[in-house]
Amino acid sequence: MTVTHEAPSSDGGEELEVWIDQDLCTGDGICAQYAPEVFELDIDGLAYVKDSDDELLQKPGATTRVPLPLIRDVADSAKECPGDCIHVRRISDKVEVFGPDAE
Repeated sequence: MTVTHEAPSSDGGEELEVWIDQDLCTGDGICAQYAPEVFELDIDGLAYVKDSDDELLQKPGATTRVPLPLIRDVADSAKECPGDCIHVRRISDKVEVFGPDAE
């Protein structure tokens, strides 16, 4: 299912976070190609998000903030992911704006 949404505007100050459901990850690596500052494939072949210090967050459901300049790249990663496992949501109300559960 592909859902198209506009990215929050940079002037709105909307803060987003992203997480990956490793149970659905296909290890395709599209996310790491779009936004290597946010996503990385680990030795297990699955993608994970990284924190601002470039450390992999391997705890299930771990989230990281989406840097404002990377919103479009992260949104495109969620749209193109063959596993539909990338979830991008607003921090303020936890509403998913990109990914399989986006409205």
